[in-house]
Amino acid sequence: MTQDKHGTQIDAGSLEQGKTAAPAPAPALADGTVHDAAALRTGDTSYAVKPIAFYHSAMKEKFGLPRQAGLAAELPGRIVFEPEYRDRSAFRGLEDFSHLWLIWGFSESRRRGFAPTVRPPRLHGNRRMGVFATRSPFRPNSLGLSAVRLAAVELETPDGPSLLILGADLLDGTPIFDVKPYIPYSDSIPEAAGGFADSDPGEAALLVEWIAAAEALLPADTRAVISRLLALDPRPAYQDDPERIYGMRYGRFNVRFSVAAGTCRVLAVEEVPNDRG
Repeated sequence: MTQDKHGTQIDAGSLEQGKTAAPAPAPALADGTVHDAAALRTGDTSYAVKPIAFYHSAMKEKFGLPRQAGLAAELPGRIVFEPEYRDRSAFRGLEDFSHLWLIWGFSESRRRGFAPTVRPPRLHGNRRMGVFATRSPFRPNSLGLSAVRLAAVELETPDGPSLLILGADLLDGTPIFDVKPYIPYSDSIPEAAGGFADSDPGEAALLVEWIAAAEALLPADTRAVISRLLALDPRPAYQDDPERIYGMRYGRFNVRFSVAAGTCRVLAVEEVPNDRG
């Protein structure tokens, strides 16, 4: 017997016949699950993941949702953990970090089959790019990754420990699969190239104006968040009719607005019937 560079024992006689010894059984994980790396490589098996928490915010619909995390830096939201993950010990030390990575699921964006190219909104839907060169929700595994600001770790709530975060690009009800601390020395890469998304879309923001009647209906902090969402121009790239009136849902309100000559004008704020926000 001899060994290859990986330490696998090989029968010299079998080598002469073009054969090798049978591989050792796949190792079992701590819970008894067998991790068959070869099967994973050939796609014969899969990993099972389940939500550890759900995200809650005033963003009830996809229209108006920031296209990337951090673009609406003051947009508040809360992560509420599932009962089996509410042990306070799991959150020890988290309060010392200012930002988090969230791994989450595109629960409202499903597509059958694999599409190798997509049309990024950043390119106005006019060009196709490879799905792995974009952050399109239509991905093989429908997973999202976002860096958000941690505003507070709240241990004493009716739903157990929860995280108050700012700047997420997630819909209300989004499943969260993992939470990890953002580590500045390893996660920040100032010299990184951003491809077709190299410039900050906030630099081309709309000017937002409120008519007095609409402005009077909301507190200043809520207006500030809505103004930032509107400044990012939530309209589809193909819609540029200055006469058209749009509606963006925020909590229990529907914000009506129009856009003309680089200015977004908030015309009305309507309460959504039978909705608690």
